[in-house]
Amino acid sequence: MFTIGIDEVGRGSLAGPVTVAAVMLPCGFRRFHTALGELRDSKRLTPKQREAWYRHLRAGGAVVLAVAHVRPATVDRINISRAANRAALRACRRLLRVNRIARRNIRIYLDGGLFLGDGHCAEEYRRFAVQTVVKGDERFAAVAAASVVAKVRRDRLMTRLACRHPEYGFEVHKGYGTRRHFRALRRLGPSPAHRLTFLKKYHTMK
Repeated sequence: MFTIGIDEVGRGSLAGPVTVAAVMLPCGFRRFHTALGELRDSKRLTPKQREAWYRHLRAGGAVVLAVAHVRPATVDRINISRAANRAALRACRRLLRVNRIARRNIRIYLDGGLFLGDGHCAEEYRRFAVQTVVKGDERFAAVAAASVVAKVRRDRLMTRLACRHPEYGFEVHKGYGTRRHFRALRRLGPSPAHRLTFLKKYHTMK
């Protein structure tokens, strides 16, 4: 039996994509590592700890991972929930495409709010053990691993995006609504990387 965990980051960001990672862990994977500490949700780890866990997961030959991004324009067009679910479905498909394990031996857990489809499980996955779990990152190591992978990959993407739009400070706040970000928005207006549906009231914010 293998476990796939799926989690997202960037749902509340004003700019950049929503990013979802799917991570498959082998049986016997240990959530506690002597050098790294406990594998937890990305928000409960420091940037240094996240990077260390990410490298550890990438180095593990039995760990399989996949990442999908949905860009801001699509978020604006279909809304953030549908965009996150679309990314979850893409990430899961990519992960299963690169391994040869019989699907009947896989359990898939998504962190609360995510689905493999538009608000429900996609037809192709309905015969498998798929479950959306509130606070899944606390219950399942694979979901916590997905949270870390998604966060690291999105943060790196936002840092690269900062090179194209240096005035906004994406490398610091990763697109979230900090005071520095709002000051830049009031001064410059939105960039092509911003989600326009999220910015309707940005001029009233501090």
